[in-house]
Amino acid sequence: MIGAKVTTPKKLEIQGSAVPRSPRPRLSVIVPLYNEEESIRPLYAAIVQALGDIGCTFEMVFVDDGSKDNTIEIAREIARIDSRLRLVKFRRNYGQTPAMAAGIEHAQGEILVTMDGDLQNDPADIKLLLEQIEAGFDIVVGWRHNRQDKLVTRKIPSRIANLLIGKVTGVPIRDNGCSLKAFRADLIKNIPLYSEMHRFIPAMASIAGPRVAQIRVRHHARRYGQSKYGLSRIYKVLLDLMVIKTVTTFASRPMRWFAILSAPLIFAGMALLGHELVSLLTDESALSWPLAGTGVIFLASGTILLCSGALAELIYSRGDVRDNEFLRLTQTIRRRHDEAPKSRHFSTVTTISS
Repeated sequence: MIGAKVTTPKKLEIQGSAVPRSPRPRLSVIVPLYNEEESIRPLYAAIVQALGDIGCTFEMVFVDDGSKDNTIEIAREIARIDSRLRLVKFRRNYGQTPAMAAGIEHAQGEILVTMDGDLQNDPADIKLLLEQIEAGFDIVVGWRHNRQDKLVTRKIPSRIANLLIGKVTGVPIRDNGCSLKAFRADLIKNIPLYSEMHRFIPAMASIAGPRVAQIRVRHHARRYGQSKYGLSRIYKVLLDLMVIKTVTTFASRPMRWFAILSAPLIFAGMALLGHELVSLLTDESALSWPLAGTGVIFLASGTILLCSGALAELIYSRGDVRDNEFLRLTQTIRRRHDEAPKSRHFSTVTTISS
């Protein structure tokens, strides 16, 4: 497995006690927070109102990603009043993906919804996500069709990145950067998250063959504070995209694919070295050091790729990204008296207008 799975940093969990919570809520709303002291109260109120209209049992998991303002103090005040709010606090700022991973780890709901804490996502759209989960989809991705962000620094790079991600991964998501998503808990809790890869969750989950839907959601302009992202994240996205492509393509048979990649280099190196060896033995011409050096480089590169494939095969056999485990996440077996067990595997992306 390429990369390292995100490990949850040390954190503090706080619970209120005024409002009783069922043993396992139907829904968990996960919100990473970083310096959002002005947003947290209206965000909490909007979530409670939206989920109250839905009428299902729910909890909120707020993850404080090492905020330097009063975000955690305000969250604690709310948690003392409403025990449906659970807090996870990082000692320092780790980033959005570790915050998402921590929220997913601590969430207890059957369905997990992630969203940003800056009030740009609308909690009222959670109802639309749940409708698609109830319709049988495993992952529902929000699509900010009328995005309220700057054109040059946010919209244009995002559109280019989404097209590139769709072409490379084969999962045509219109808006990978939208944090408003819904997942079945038994699926997302088994998906390893890497680096800054919260935006690549549908691509990572594609190994398991889930049914993925994407729907239009509202997007509001930022009311408080400043954006935490800029053009500097482009190179991180490109690096993560390379890792995702490697994992999703080479995961099941890494040695086979690395051998295919190394074969042209090994053949080219052996051909060049063989040519120079024959020339040296027959004294037809003097040894060409540039050609011989190129042959050595090709042969060494191919050998390194083969060794990398062997290492990847070992990691795959011992790691946590194995196809036979992922397939169980979206597999349903039905038994009848007159038919053998059947399983269904989905690998589709559906766009739903709403």
